[in-house]
Amino acid sequence: MGKEVSGIRPETHGRAASDAETFDSPGYELPILLFAGFRTLIDGVHTALARQGHPDLRPAHGFVLQAIGASPYGATASDIGRRLGVSKQAAGKTVDRLLALGYAERADDPADARRKLVFLTPHGIDALNRSAAVFDTLRAEWAARLGPARVRDLEAALRVVVPAETAYRLDATSWLGSA
Repeated sequence: MGKEVSGIRPETHGRAASDAETFDSPGYELPILLFAGFRTLIDGVHTALARQGHPDLRPAHGFVLQAIGASPYGATASDIGRRLGVSKQAAGKTVDRLLALGYAERADDPADARRKLVFLTPHGIDALNRSAAVFDTLRAEWAARLGPARVRDLEAALRVVVPAETAYRLDATSWLGSA
């Protein structure tokens, strides 16, 4: 043990680091840990949603459902793509899947018959409401393990360093290698 494998030091993985270790940690560990925390929360939500009647939802679906639900007047595929930082085509492909699964529906735009608007169905609204409740539960679990003040401090610190315009972008596939 203690040997570095693939850039991850096993002796610090899974335990709190002392102040000296925190400053000695290589910079690449921060994004890995942030991503792992994100992944833990998202996987937890989808595990719970599957048990609660939404087994076909995938993480990308949740982001698109949020983007659709952001406007009570519906959203076009272009609107969704802009909100998430993905192409209209990528947004449209995910919307098509949500339509097939019954989470969304399309309608003509009353102001422009050439445009199609996407709205959430009651099933889509149920999924968003359930996911919000599960996120609250997961946050409470983190607070029970770390302490509520540490979770609040973590959230506050991230709000300082994450630019507001990128907070909801979903274009990770473009820099993770999948287009």
